[in-house]
Amino acid sequence: MKEYIKELFSGYVRIKVIGSYTELFINRCIEYNIPIWDISRVDNETILLSLYTTDIKRIRPHLKRTRCKIRINERKGFPFILKKVVYSRGFLSGVISCILLILILSNMVWSITVNGATPEVEHKLKQVAEELGVKKGAFIFQLPSNQELQQEMTESLEEITWVGVKRSGSTYHFEVVQKQLPEKQPTLNARHIVADKKAIITKIYVEEGQVQVKENDYVKPGQLLISGFIGKEEKSELVPARGEVYGKTWYVTNVSIPLKSTFETNTGERETKYSVGFFGFHLPVWGFSKPEFSRYETMLNETNLRFLKWEIPLSFQTKELLETKEVTREYTEKEALQAASQVSREDIISKTSEKAEIKEEKILHHEVENGKVNVKIHYEIIEEIGKDIPIIQGD
Repeated sequence: MKEYIKELFSGYVRIKVIGSYTELFINRCIEYNIPIWDISRVDNETILLSLYTTDIKRIRPHLKRTRCKIRINERKGFPFILKKVVYSRGFLSGVISCILLILILSNMVWSITVNGATPEVEHKLKQVAEELGVKKGAFIFQLPSNQELQQEMTESLEEITWVGVKRSGSTYHFEVVQKQLPEKQPTLNARHIVADKKAIITKIYVEEGQVQVKENDYVKPGQLLISGFIGKEEKSELVPARGEVYGKTWYVTNVSIPLKSTFETNTGERETKYSVGFFGFHLPVWGFSKPEFSRYETMLNETNLRFLKWEIPLSFQTKELLETKEVTREYTEKEALQAASQVSREDIISKTSEKAEIKEEKILHHEVENGKVNVKIHYEIIEEIGKDIPIIQGD
């Protein structure tokens, strides 16, 4: 059995020994411990025998001494089978095609999972992901980066606070944190509504509680607007005061607008180049020419390729060249005042509630200094001014 295994894995040949002294050749092989077997005579000057491929060199001196020569009749064993298979075009093309197919399939999206979302939000998130290209069968190296996907999804879905994006092999995992609606205050949570800032009262809407001010009253921060005590002093009750109190408030902003400014902006023109990376070296595969524009910014997206579950030292890089141009913007003094008003309004809106309304806007002062227009603007705002404070035992 051991001899059979050795013949199979080492390889052996079936040779013809031709000459007048073939018996002498056999005797010398036996004398010098050269394994030979399956010996048969073909004619007076020819015999057939088998020997290991590693012993072919050893028999050459004995062939010379016995004036014999050999011809290889058959080659058998694993080394010859492997050599035949490797040099077969069909086999090679099949192996290469198989490797390429596995490589391609390993770099495609085959699964998308969503955790932490309700079925409705999960459906919306998968729709947004599909719009961004993340769907089954898509090539991973053509998709945006995880950071870009996270930003786009967070901005597109109002129902979520945060979404985490992770890719594991050919699977995209989305971890979702949904927005939680504020819980209703318990009905037994007694509270007052007091002024949050200086104001002149314009409107009062009371749902529960006892109003302590009236329209056109001037109030200061902390002043009681709607009391949580109702009824007479002898039979007063505590309730959670509910209502809305609107007042006229005032803001002053200071804004500086340069009359002349220079900045870079994208023109909308772009070129895309593709390359394959190997151990830090990148070989271009598309987009060989130089861009037609001279000023541009570069955005890189590089994805490491995988073979089944293993990451290989091969990457696919997408390089986007976005054309830019230098733009010089000049304002007249009147245009600068309008721009200052716009900037100031946006600042005021960010500081007030959604229901706030700008009633009056007045430029108090403006001057041109060092190439800038410095503007001081006064605003009169109608906004909700009440805030809740709990009623502490003993008040």
